[in-house]
Amino acid sequence: MSRPIFEVIALTAQDAQAAESGGADRLELVTDMAADGLTPSAEDFAKIRAAVDLPLRVMLRIRDGFTPGSLDELRTRVAELRAEGAEEFVLGFLGADGTVDLAATGALAEAVAGCRWTFHRALDHSTDRAAVRAAVGHLPGLDTFLTAGSAAGVAAGREVLTAELAKSGEPGYRQQILVGGGLLAEHVPDLRAAGFDAFHIGGAVRVAGWDSPVDTAKVAHWRTLLDN
Repeated sequence: MSRPIFEVIALTAQDAQAAESGGADRLELVTDMAADGLTPSAEDFAKIRAAVDLPLRVMLRIRDGFTPGSLDELRTRVAELRAEGAEEFVLGFLGADGTVDLAATGALAEAVAGCRWTFHRALDHSTDRAAVRAAVGHLPGLDTFLTAGSAAGVAAGREVLTAELAKSGEPGYRQQILVGGGLLAEHVPDLRAAGFDAFHIGGAVRVAGWDSPVDTAKVAHWRTLLDN
C-alpha cells in the first residue's frame, strides 16, 4: 500500500514549519478559522513559501460560507498570490439553494489556469453531491475533492465516501478523494484498509484548537498512524 498524502492546515509560517517537521506532505493555507478559513494575504503566503519546501494549496474564499462574494476581488487575490509564486489552490462555490455555482467556480478555475486545485467541502454542504461532481469534474486543473462524505463529518459520511471511492475513474469521480472534516484517529485504520490514500487535518494537530499553533509531535503521530 502506497504512502498516503497527508495535508495539514497552516495559518502561519510557524504552523508550516511544524507541519513539515512532523511529516506533512502538503499544506492548505488559510486565515481566519472563525470564518472556516479564508484566503491569506499574498504577504503571508510569501512568508510561508519562504519557510518551507512543501507544496502549498491556497484557499480562495473571501467570506464565510460557500457563496463566492465578489468575483473581481477573488480574481485580484489570485493574481496577487500567483505573482508571489502560488501554484495550487482550494476553491468551490454553491448557490443559495445549495446547488453548485458553476459560473463562479468555473471563473476561478479559469483564473488559476495551469494550476492544480481542490474542490473543498462545499461538496458536503450541497443538495446533490453527484450533480456537483458531474458539473465540475471536467474543469481543468481539478485533481482533488476534499470531503467528509457528510456535512456532519467523517463519522456520518463513511458510507458515502466508500461508495464514491468505488466509482473511481468514472466521470466526476476521476479526482483523488482527500478525506477531511471531523476526521479522528479511530477512523484511520478502516479508511486505509478501504483504500483511501489522502487525508486532511486541521485542529487535530494543535494542542488547544485554533488558538494554538500546529504541534510537530501531533503531526508526527498522525504521520505514523496514516503510514501504518
